[in-house]
Amino acid sequence: MKILLPVDGSDHADRAARHVLRLVQSCADNEILLLNVQAPIDAPEVLGHLPVREIEAMQESRGGDALVSARALFDRAGIQYLPEVAIGGVAETIARRVTEGNFDIVVMGSHGAGKLTSMLMGSVATDVIRLASCPVTVVK
Repeated sequence: MKILLPVDGSDHADRAARHVLRLVQSCADNEILLLNVQAPIDAPEVLGHLPVREIEAMQESRGGDALVSARALFDRAGIQYLPEVAIGGVAETIARRVTEGNFDIVVMGSHGAGKLTSMLMGSVATDVIRLASCPVTVVK
């Protein structure tokens, strides 16, 4: 089974990671992509003062930081995974990676690390459910 696990360092993402660990421990052949998506920076005050390469390097670094807790969970369990940081619209990038990688399922937390979330479920999770071409499991 090919599993795409979007993570952002939040408690919800860690719960989704633990859910995936429970799923894969009973299966022998799995491919897991830990994906963090950094939204593009389009603020003129930033773009006017830093080169694009430096901005992208900062986003890569933040994305790497967001992967730390999920990576630690998988490392402790001895489960192999591929980490990736992407830059783009979060839900759109997740859905595009599903198609590109021919993933069987997306497992993600119901809310991310962002400050603004909807009352019932985060807007990114809602958008991924709408956009993804495979089943999406949302972990509370």
